[in-house]
Amino acid sequence: MTLSEIAEGLEVTAEQRERGVAVADETGAPLVDRLREYDDDLPCTAEAAATLVSAYAGGRSVGAAARESGVAPVTGAKALHLLGETVHPLAPTAREVVRDWLDAELSRSEARDLVDADDAEFALAVYVETHDPLPGAREALAGALAVDRTDPLADARSDVDDLL
Repeated sequence: MTLSEIAEGLEVTAEQRERGVAVADETGAPLVDRLREYDDDLPCTAEAAATLVSAYAGGRSVGAAARESGVAPVTGAKALHLLGETVHPLAPTAREVVRDWLDAELSRSEARDLVDADDAEFALAVYVETHDPLPGAREALAGALAVDRTDPLADARSDVDDLL
């Protein structure tokens, strides 16, 4: 039996639907209006921040989302951080090194050598360590960055109690 014989009589009766990320936004106000409250505290305008968040939530990288909103990638990363999104260019151990430099336990050159980061990455890491997200900003993004942060493989891993 050939493939053409198997496929004989088959017809397409339905069309495939485009599936995107499901977002439930029950805030009622447009994102740009919700971000205007933080306009003075953000490194960019509320309009640019709204475009940045929308592009980032749509799956673009921080750099691509920043370029789409008309700001530099580092500025976009700073804005996302201030809005409560986890944006950090360094691994946890490297973050500890940056904290040690901030606590004056290391020189800047030693810290840069240990983290193996370029100037922009190091500067962003310092910014993230020295600036807390804006209070209430995460709530202003309600629905815009709706990401399921649960571990999809959690049920596949053994717990310590499972080994006993």
